[in-house]
Parts: sequence; C-alpha cells; structure tokens
Amino acid sequence: MTDYLIAALYKFTPLEDFEAMRDPLKAFCAARDVRGSLLLASEGINGTICGPEISVREVLAHLRSDPRLADLAHKESWSHRHVYKRIKVRLKQEIVRLAVDDIDPNEIVGTYVKPEDWNALIEDPDVVVIDIRNDYEFAFGTFERAMNPETQSFREFPDWVDHSETLKKKPKVAMFCTGGIRCEKATAWMLKNGFEDVYHLEGGILNYLEKVPEEKSLWKGECFVFDDRVSVDHALQPKWGSWIPEAAKHVINEDTDYAEEG
Repeated sequence: MTDYLIAALYKFTPLEDFEAMRDPLKAFCAARDVRGSLLLASEGINGTICGPEISVREVLAHLRSDPRLADLAHKESWSHRHVYKRIKVRLKQEIVRLAVDDIDPNEIVGTYVKPEDWNALIEDPDVVVIDIRNDYEFAFGTFERAMNPETQSFREFPDWVDHSETLKKKPKVAMFCTGGIRCEKATAWMLKNGFEDVYHLEGGILNYLEKVPEEKSLWKGECFVFDDRVSVDHALQPKWGSWIPEAAKHVINEDTDYAEEG
C-alpha cells in the first residue's frame, strides 16, 4: 500500500460564513500533516489534499460534519510521497473562476454522463466534443475527437464559444475537464446562452480513468494534475514530470494554488 492518499473534492453550496471557516480548517489539516490547496467562497469549496490515509479521511469527515457538505464527493489516488509542500486555504470570489454573473450550477447544469456511458456519447459523429481545460493541460492528453479551445484561463471559455464557427448552430455538445468542476459552470453558462443539448463527464477525467478499463478507453496520453505529480497515467499513477510538453513548461514551476481553478 502506498503511503499517501490524495483526495480531489469540490461542492457548490452556499457558504455564507466561508471566511470564518478558513483558519479552523487550515489548523485542522496542519495538525494532521494534511497538505494541499483548498479554495473557499460563498458558492462552495474546491481543492485537493494529500496526507496519510487516516489523516485525509479525518479531514473529509470533518468537512462532511457540516450539513452543507454532508454529501461532499471526492476522488482518490495514491502516491509514495507528499505531493504538496504545505497546506493552503484560500478565500476566493469563486471556487472556479468564470467571471460571469448569475451562473449557479445549483440552479441549472448540463446532463451528467457516467464514465461507463461516455464512450458511446463522444463516438456519435453528431456530437461536438469539447475539452474545456487550458491548452497546457490539453497538451498532456485528451479524448479522441476533442476540440481544443486553446485558452490560457477558464475565463476565456465564453468568448471562445461566442467566436467558434463550429458552435454557431448550437449543436449537441459533450464537455469534460479534470475533475468536473469547470464543466458545472461551463454547462450552466451554455444552457443560459441558447444551447439545449449539453452533456458533461460526471467526475471528470479522473473519474473516467478510475472507472473505465484502459483497453476500452478513448483517452489518449496523460492527465495533467495540479500538484507535484505533474500528471498521472491511465492507472492514476504519478508521472512526476517524466514528460512535459512544450505548451506546459511555462506553468510547471509556478507557485500556483494547485486546485482545478482554470
């Protein structure tokens, strides 16, 4: 058994007291040698944490003890060492920044597609498949037939949609991102902007790699992750920067928040 559990998590839920949550949550994690990055905003929580298994599960239980986070979902992977240097708990305007007013995934969101059903959807020639991650993430790997918006930030996504010739007739679209959070907001935005058939991969790429056997997979390459592993392979094993595409070299050494912020 590898030593360190990595838990990626997010939930959209009103957290009016998110500022007051910051210091106690940071102290709770630090006391258990749980490191990572957690983003708090009035709309919810987003982040990834890493530490000894028992400690990470204590943090998850602590979060779920708040009734607003009782059904908080997470995705797991493992490492032989810590993938973060410290614990950061940041206060944000949004837990994933789209910078568009009145987008609430609790009110409207695209249709979730389970990993087991994803292949059939994206193999349909009438479906436009969109990788809504940034260009440096796309460079590590993506799904067959996926469009690359060539964005540097998630905030650029609405403008790309508005100028895309492929999307002018508002076709049926299937969207995906690393853990699912960006798709929550992106599909909500698209539904509010005239698209009717909008689907997204439930739990994101990480959930697909966990649930779909490699021999049946339509995923090609590695999946960039927001921590020291740099990327993971289909078995969710860390690659530790063994291969870095040219388009990603400018972000690997930056001191980022290391959460799926876009």
